[in-house]
Amino acid sequence: MSDLRIDAMVPKLANDSGEAAARAEELGFDGVWTPEMDNDAFLPHPVIANRTEEIQQGTRIALSFTRSPMALAYTAWDLAQYTDGRFVLGLGTQVKGHNERRFSIDWESPGPRLREVVESLRHIFDVFQGEADLDYEGDHYSFSLMTDNFNPGPIDHPDVPIYIAGVNEYNIRLAGELCDGLDMHVFNTPGYTDDVIAPTVAEGADRGERSLEDVALSASPFVVTGETEDEREQSRREVRRRIAFYGSTRTYHDVLEHHGWKSVGEELHELSKDGKWEEMADLVTDEMVSTFAIEAPPEELLAEARAVYGGIADRVVLPLDHGEAFLNE
Repeated sequence: MSDLRIDAMVPKLANDSGEAAARAEELGFDGVWTPEMDNDAFLPHPVIANRTEEIQQGTRIALSFTRSPMALAYTAWDLAQYTDGRFVLGLGTQVKGHNERRFSIDWESPGPRLREVVESLRHIFDVFQGEADLDYEGDHYSFSLMTDNFNPGPIDHPDVPIYIAGVNEYNIRLAGELCDGLDMHVFNTPGYTDDVIAPTVAEGADRGERSLEDVALSASPFVVTGETEDEREQSRREVRRRIAFYGSTRTYHDVLEHHGWKSVGEELHELSKDGKWEEMADLVTDEMVSTFAIEAPPEELLAEARAVYGGIADRVVLPLDHGEAFLNE
């Protein structure tokens, strides 16, 4: 693993993502990322580029199946050019319910489909750069028509990094095989990263005749912090609730099982059916919180992140609102 890079999430465009990114760069963060929740993940990036000079910027994550790979390619190409190569395209699948019921998108073979998104993007980028004719044929996507009027042409930074989010084994392995980075889920631990995720990424990298060093592992852990013990306790309670929420979803039970907490996950799942959220949080022990979360006062948070994730991850996302305490050294 390389030296640990420290990143921050920034808010959506309407909440002044540009100002937040400028502050992050001033404080010394290495990268800023935009989510896709109740907003578009791409819209903040021209503003971020205008307000910053060197910091890396990207989506963490943009939804992959709600846009054609061709549409993704045009957006990423524009942003790569506009940011002078600072833009990272981070993609994720979301879950079946949101694809089908929120976006009216068919849900079929999400892992293999995500593979085709990445493959076709790489191919389209080569076409834009003048290194190939458009000719991609897959089970989910096919592209064969590109005229001069619709080809944006070569740019100075054509190698747009692609990160993907991955929870299941297929997508984690895919990150190793084809991608530049893996955006790990917040419901994760350093132990699970080291014992399960990194070896799976390495397996994929070996398939692609690459190495683990070619793939950036990006962690976004729960954080317990605050200036006073009361503030830290309030932060701890919130993290406890979030662990309970994610732990109630069977998709994430592999992480609990890895630490011997499979039965807790099953109990959380049953309680979630009845909406017993407070009872669920009571099942999350102090040991679980300390295993999942980075916990320290703001001025010690950076040192703690390095102690916990150094040598395990390449990047870690920490809260920007405490950045002045731990990064402005």
